[in-house]
Amino acid sequence: MKAKHIIIAAITITLISFFAWRFVRPMNIFIVDDRFAWPVDTTQVPPVLGNLSAEECGNCHKEFYKEWRTAIHSKAWTDPYFQADWNFDSKQHVCRLCHTPLDRQQPHKVLGYRDKYKWDPILEDNPDFDPKLQHEGVTCAACHFRDGKIMGVYGNTNAPHPVKKLDDPNLVCVRCHVVEADSWDNFLRFPPCGTVAEIKDTLADNPSNKDIKYLQDIIAKKPDKDLLSTLALNSDSNNVIIGKKGKTGEITAGNARSLGCVQCHMPLIERPLVEGGVVRKTRQHLWRGGHDPEMVKKALTIEFIEKEKTAKNNRLFSLTIANTGAAHYVPTGTPDRHFIVNLRLLDDQGNILKENKNTLKRTVMWRPFIIDLWDTRLARWKPRKYELEVASDSKATMIEAEIRYYLVDEARRKRINYKNTTPLNYEVFRQTISLKKGTQ
Repeated sequence: MKAKHIIIAAITITLISFFAWRFVRPMNIFIVDDRFAWPVDTTQVPPVLGNLSAEECGNCHKEFYKEWRTAIHSKAWTDPYFQADWNFDSKQHVCRLCHTPLDRQQPHKVLGYRDKYKWDPILEDNPDFDPKLQHEGVTCAACHFRDGKIMGVYGNTNAPHPVKKLDDPNLVCVRCHVVEADSWDNFLRFPPCGTVAEIKDTLADNPSNKDIKYLQDIIAKKPDKDLLSTLALNSDSNNVIIGKKGKTGEITAGNARSLGCVQCHMPLIERPLVEGGVVRKTRQHLWRGGHDPEMVKKALTIEFIEKEKTAKNNRLFSLTIANTGAAHYVPTGTPDRHFIVNLRLLDDQGNILKENKNTLKRTVMWRPFIIDLWDTRLARWKPRKYELEVASDSKATMIEAEIRYYLVDEARRKRINYKNTTPLNYEVFRQTISLKKGTQ
């Protein structure tokens, strides 16, 4: 009997210790894949490329440089939110590998890794470290420089530097924007950057013909429907091979072209690669996403209407929101990003008499294990409907629909001590309908 008690006590102590460790251990939320486990090698830089700074690239590629300067990529290292988050998470080295991808952007060389999942690097001081280049974040060479050559979709264009043809620019995006893990230690299937896995998930269930017809009818009524002409309501895309599971569990691109990263985030424009050069189709280097209200609006189809009256002679209003423009979930990226959808009844003074408030967000349990609890974000082609009923004797004079996009969860902002100087949310949609007879 005594031996049994000892065994039970030992098991109890082991379990308590294990769960205590799970609550204090470093939270590694993905496996460091070989695609980005090592910085981009810049030991073979031709003299014509100088120190690989974006400014030097801009001497010839002026318009591309101007666009890059406005993009979040150029602020990948200096962005205040990233710095606050990175400091909070103990300045994990792995973050440098995507936010400053070139070896000379990093103060240390990566000699190898002590652990299987590559979270514990063996480092030594980097004599070629360039602090100024580090501050350029995802600079031109981070995407375009490999093996001593500049990669471009046109191949040899009589450029003064060596050129290598890039068959599919989406493969460049995959290096940093496709990360995942599936191991006993993580208990997760979580793509923090949200691309291939999310696209694969949104293809899992075909939209119903009824949903497609409904969305097509909404789009057809929009005065700006031309902006939506390239958005997919195309069942053929459900047949493409988007991802495949790698040996470590990560989902990699089986058909990178079908990801559509550059097709959406780098619009085509006709212009010369260099001033005075041949005019040809090139892609704008903007990479607009969640930080750009117009980009988010283009991903959505929204309709706010009054429906038929109810049996009690009450008035019923309906707000429909659908992701018709993004191949991935909306919002995507960090789970902190979310929509708040609000329907409100207001009186003449603007006071709220009744409210229907909904949060569209990915909710994750982080400790002791990282597990997706539920996900109310917008998968593509799946309309979401919210309704609010107005009683026949209501004192409300207006009904308002509002959708706001939040870049950072307020609890997270406080936790990492991020002192923002710019707004962290913005309006995506707002429409007010008068409830007074004879007015709209």
